Amino acid sequence: MTVTGLPFDDFRALLRDLPGPDTAALVAARDRDRQLTKPAGALGRLEEIAFWLAAWTGRPPAVTRPLVAIFAGNHGVTKHGITPYPSSVTQQMVENFAAGGAAINQICATYDLGLKIFDLALDYPTGDITCEAALSERDCAATMAFGMEAIAGGTDLLCIGEMGIGNTTIAAAINLALYGGTAEEWVGPGTGSEGEVLKRKIDAVKTAVEFHKDHLDDPLEILRRLGGREIAAMAGAILACRMQKIPVLIDGYVATSAAAILKAANPSALDHCLIGHVSGEPGHLKAIEKLGKTPLLALGMRLGEGTGAALAAGIVKAAAACHSGMATFQSAGVSTKSDG
Repeated sequence: MTVTGLPFDDFRALLRDLPGPDTAALVAARDRDRQLTKPAGALGRLEEIAFWLAAWTGRPPAVTRPLVAIFAGNHGVTKHGITPYPSSVTQQMVENFAAGGAAINQICATYDLGLKIFDLALDYPTGDITCEAALSERDCAATMAFGMEAIAGGTDLLCIGEMGIGNTTIAAAINLALYGGTAEEWVGPGTGSEGEVLKRKIDAVKTAVEFHKDHLDDPLEILRRLGGREIAAMAGAILACRMQKIPVLIDGYVATSAAAILKAANPSALDHCLIGHVSGEPGHLKAIEKLGKTPLLALGMRLGEGTGAALAAGIVKAAAACHSGMATFQSAGVSTKSDG
């Protein structure tokens, strides 16, 4: 990535020098796992999740302050009729989150997760990506910095989610720019686009990527030209978690597109992240595969709001509890495997 002397420079520097895992904490977690009252490997992926928590927090696996952060943004591209819902629904859903009436509120209550909602200038949609950049470099960098502040109150597991009418169009454009292929491969129904609406959505993605084609060799340029405020903020939050030793659960198609920007900038940028679920959006599984990840859940959901990541947080909490709460063979007086 080139140095320009512009606002992205700080993020380029961070992405070049990311902290790695805590190997001592990882070794300690593996040593304890071998002593727990179970056959080796019997908890399957739960054991790997516990090791992941240790490696990226630098302490024994525990989840005591989990947080779901939802970033909400509006998009100028919706003027092309690419979604059956008006952009005003973004604000209405933010109010629904605040009132406790959304699916994410019920999941957070069930799994004892904190919830924060970030309204990102909803009255000022981003630029229409079919004919202009979504954001200036300065605005994009400022929004990433805002996203980095999402963890300021403290958390030890961040679940990343979003709300934004039109943002599956944005996610499809980002994936097409990053990975190539055709717009049809990356565009799905989102909030229910079909027929002529779906055709307009595909056309918008094609037009946008073609319009910006001379500037798509730099991931941060892809972010500012084709992204949105919630995408930029999620990227910032994921990056901040890496710097602060906080593991991350990524939600659906839109959140994954934000993560993909970081992965394109540094192949190790998502090592502290897991994908909470694979959504019903057709391009999501392909996007996850491009990241080299395996989702924790596959429930056919495509709601957004961080719902898949929040459900996966229950699994992560269980993995930590099993690791820390189970007795060892010695403490429980259980015989170990015979050598004979």
